Amino acid sequence: MTFIVKSLSIISLLLAAGQANAAGSYSFGLGLGTLYSGVGANVSMLSDVDMKYLSVGCLGYSTYAGYTCGAGLGWIKTDLFGADSNNHGLGVYLGAVGSERTDYNQSEIVNGVGIGYYYFFNGISAGGTNLGIAAVTGNGKYDSGSGLIFQLGYQF
Repeated sequence: MTFIVKSLSIISLLLAAGQANAAGSYSFGLGLGTLYSGVGANVSMLSDVDMKYLSVGCLGYSTYAGYTCGAGLGWIKTDLFGADSNNHGLGVYLGAVGSERTDYNQSEIVNGVGIGYYYFFNGISAGGTNLGIAAVTGNGKYDSGSGLIFQLGYQF
């Protein structure tokens, strides 16, 4: 739990610093999916056609091992293939994609990569709800695999 508090504190400081330097070019979000490294938060740098973000979140919980949390970074572009709107985005992600159980019944984060499709209801450069899906693959210490992570969040 202290990981979450520390991570959210760092994101808040980055967001405050970014808004002081360049109002309107940074965003803060909450939700679940790759934009939030599981269930978590992000801070992002925006333009009219892309989003670069850092995220922290939790991907697992067990009563024995507690929360399994990690971080990630990504980039989403909306002007690929000559699109007229900035609602549809394709992105890449690098970071936490799952969790695994160790030999000692502890949980560890599995890091990996992903590519995804995202829909921003108000456009990528405006606050609002977003949906998406990402295909991810990761290689942990004990196991490796691939899967899909669904996206639901809100950017402020």
